[in-house]
Parts: sequence; C-alpha cells; structure tokens
Amino acid sequence: MKIKLDRTMCDGFGKCAEHAPTVFSLDEWGYASLATSPDVPDDLEPAVRRALLDCPVDAIIERQG
Repeated sequence: MKIKLDRTMCDGFGKCAEHAPTVFSLDEWGYASLATSPDVPDDLEPAVRRALLDCPVDAIIERQG
C-alpha cells in the first residue's frame, strides 16, 4: 500500500496519528505529516486504512502502483 498525505487539506483532527502513530506525526499545531515513507509495510496497513477512513477531510489518499 502506498499513501499520500495532502497537508493542505489537513485540519488537524489527529485521527491519523491516533490510529497509526508510527506512520503519521503531528506538528506543534496538530497538523499531520508522514513520519515514514509513503510505502506502508503490510503489518501497518490495517491501521493506516482505519486512519484513511476516519480522516474527516480525506487528506490521506491511497496511491495506485
């Protein structure tokens, strides 16, 4: 699984870091960034999918390929 985080869409809800803290980190204002590579390891895929589904502004996008 590959993901993209659109930081311009992030509103700082923090759901991504709540579900997958090893993949997403929050800055001092609560906005998300990728803490790792956009290539998600298989063992973290369920948590990242939950984060993707729970993002209220759809800032996390699954990339094809």
